Amino acid sequence: MSQLNTLMQMDTWIPMTWEEFVRITADPAYEKVKAYYYNGRMRLEGMAALGNPHSRDHYIVIAAISIFTGLRGLDIDGHDNCTYRKSGYAEVQPDVSFYLGANAETVPWEATIINLDIYPAPDLVIEVAYSSLTDDRGEKRLLYESLGVKEYWIIDVQNVSIWAFTVADRGSRRIDRSLVLPGLDIAVLEEAFRRSREMNHGKVSAWLMTQFQK
Repeated sequence: MSQLNTLMQMDTWIPMTWEEFVRITADPAYEKVKAYYYNGRMRLEGMAALGNPHSRDHYIVIAAISIFTGLRGLDIDGHDNCTYRKSGYAEVQPDVSFYLGANAETVPWEATIINLDIYPAPDLVIEVAYSSLTDDRGEKRLLYESLGVKEYWIIDVQNVSIWAFTVADRGSRRIDRSLVLPGLDIAVLEEAFRRSREMNHGKVSAWLMTQFQK
């Protein structure tokens, strides 16, 4: 199979050596492609195909966590579509990710690809799923478990819901309240997404502030 044909197979896991994966993802032609690597396989996702519903929910979850942590005075380091790499083993590009508390100042500003052989995995990882829900709940969930993130959320855009998992001992279980952001109920975030279907982000942010100040 030619390299071109391999790259055309988007949104599916393809057998690939680590060396081939690094070479392909370093090509500037694929600068706007999200890339994942796990268990000897590669998955490419086209960022250009992400539409209005995905981008709006992407914004809301970042805004919600920023408001919540700001009001609570919590230390946080947020990342939007950042690349995390564990050489020879795995690479991920979650939609949103956060280092919290003691880890908030762990990764230096100048780091580009965050080397998980040097730095810890982010405390919270979030994937916004419009058409990738099955994979986000399956293979990617296993991937993040193996990297040792503390919490993993999946935003189900089409069903306006959140699958939130706490991760420990290379396994995970669903939760209704965040453990890495104490006091944050998942139901409040789901309500914010529902409201965002009917009102602009400024009004949703104002509503979130009232909820987080209770």
